[in-house]
Amino acid sequence: MNVRALTSQDIPLVSAWIVTIPLWQRYGLTAEKLNHQLTIALAHEILLTIDAEEPAVGLAWCIPRGGFGRSAYLKMLGVRPDHSGKKIGALLLEHLETLITSTDLFLLASDFNTDAHRFYQRQGYQQIGAIPDYVLPGVTERIFRKQVRSSPQ
Repeated sequence: MNVRALTSQDIPLVSAWIVTIPLWQRYGLTAEKLNHQLTIALAHEILLTIDAEEPAVGLAWCIPRGGFGRSAYLKMLGVRPDHSGKKIGALLLEHLETLITSTDLFLLASDFNTDAHRFYQRQGYQQIGAIPDYVLPGVTERIFRKQVRSSPQ
């Protein structure tokens, strides 16, 4: 498997499969909206994809100072449904952690997304808080954090 930077040519491929995932449907994400957001993000955010048997079967999207203006924030991590269980998410996350310059990486995971909670905990992330009704009414976003490197002394 090959982890690499997402390109503009990958965006339609990635958007097409991400919007089929029930989680993102619940949040009202459309291919058009995601195409637009990813195109803008290419200029100054970290966007990774992974090629397995086919191109662009995973996505890691990170805002370098999106966590409180200080730390990296993982905006989205996704794997094409027919490629789940192949360690693609873990590989993307591992690669991303080597690229960020901050000491911490933060992310939000919906309270109902217990598979994501277990996944992130296996990768060394700890839940440090929760924000009720932040993105959707009735849904609590759990805040996860991982120190990816020591703070400078």
